[in-house]
Amino acid sequence: MLKNTQTKLFLLKSTLLVALSLMLIANITIAQNRKFKPKPPGVPSEIQVTPYKTTMIADGKDETIITIKIIDSKGDVIKDVALPGTFKVIGDAKIVHISDGTIPNSFTGLDKTNDTTWKSTLKSGTEVRLRTGRTRGRVKFVAQADSLFPGSTEIHTVQPGTPHLVTTDKYQPKTINDKIIGADISFLPELESRGMKFSENGKPGDAIEIMKQHGFNYIRLRIFNQPANPKGYSPKKGFCDLEHTKAMAKRIKAAGMKFLLDFHYSDYWADPQQQNKPAAWAGQDFETLKKSLYDYTARVMQQLKDQGTAPDMVQVGNEINHGIVWPEGAINNLDSLSQLLYQGVKAVKTVNPSTIIMLHIALGGQSAESQFFLDNMAKRNVPFDVIGLSYYPKWHGTLEDLQKNMADLAKRYNKQVMVAEYSQLKEQVNDIAFTAPGSKAVGSFIWEPLSTWEGIFDRDGKANVYMNVYPGIAKKYVK
Repeated sequence: MLKNTQTKLFLLKSTLLVALSLMLIANITIAQNRKFKPKPPGVPSEIQVTPYKTTMIADGKDETIITIKIIDSKGDVIKDVALPGTFKVIGDAKIVHISDGTIPNSFTGLDKTNDTTWKSTLKSGTEVRLRTGRTRGRVKFVAQADSLFPGSTEIHTVQPGTPHLVTTDKYQPKTINDKIIGADISFLPELESRGMKFSENGKPGDAIEIMKQHGFNYIRLRIFNQPANPKGYSPKKGFCDLEHTKAMAKRIKAAGMKFLLDFHYSDYWADPQQQNKPAAWAGQDFETLKKSLYDYTARVMQQLKDQGTAPDMVQVGNEINHGIVWPEGAINNLDSLSQLLYQGVKAVKTVNPSTIIMLHIALGGQSAESQFFLDNMAKRNVPFDVIGLSYYPKWHGTLEDLQKNMADLAKRYNKQVMVAEYSQLKEQVNDIAFTAPGSKAVGSFIWEPLSTWEGIFDRDGKANVYMNVYPGIAKKYVK
């Protein structure tokens, strides 16, 4: 009887504890929503953090600048606002200097032992200088201020080691002869499955054809290994799998346009924050993993080629400056990363030798990190043709940063360069993307302009004013 009573009391206490925990979580969520609820344009809303390196050497000496801006709900920079701020570092690195971009600020260290947390005035133009420790791994930097949504970034700290060649063969890079006005419209089949219709000036039409009439001549498609997996990109439905890609490739070629294929080498999104290997490759030793990547790439390429839609260009990985197929292909393992990339390149070229190879890094304005990645690929003799950059101002610096980086890369590596992803500042970005020195600039790909950010169609599928930007770009740069 006593045992039953104790059991009942325990269950009652457990139930109450769970209920209280859920209430606490709910209250915290409500408080956060109140704290960071949407604010009207022109009112400070968010802290924007832009690092000038997200890969650093773990030697106790490497430094980078992180710039801070206060932005409103539209992303516009708010000037002449100064707030008490807190800067935190999680991982083996420390803050060594904080300034307003021109003169040092006064600041008070909350933890002078390891320099992980500082308080300082936070405003647009604040710069934080960060120095690495000697541990390989990841460092998180967070900037906070009351009433503003915090900003953060993640930095990978590495020790490159001695490079080993993936091949001794000499590779003669291929050249893109076209000027490219491209778009990634991988969402199109999913939007159409929801019943979305496209039109211009009240006249219904196919989205691809409407874009072609406005100067677009190239389409990019992303592909995932098994996106229908429960934890995949498109559970059960499998959008952006091989079959959906084959169907879209036929539409692209039927429209007389060219085709860039973007291998994510994952079942889910692959980008600098996550490069998780496909579930089917989990647990494989490194030699088997290389073979899996080669076989998968070759199978995709062969099926596309067999239906007459071989890609004109291929990305062996998406935004790969932190590597692919983690952990083996992480940026901390440069030799292994290079070997995996080489398997992808080799598979593409074996099936279709004329296909252009792009290495795509998310470093539009980060010159030093771009050089670090490409130098290490060159030291290991990874063959490729084109350098692709993502450029989103929130993460990749100013337009001037982008222009300087593209110009430097074109000269330094004697490669063609392009903006492989962007959305905002359409005319300005394209003016840069088409004008790198030495005739090395080949153009751009806007990311998902059917449905996101400053889309070229409204939410109801109607072509809008952003669409009208592109005929002028085409007239100016595409012959």
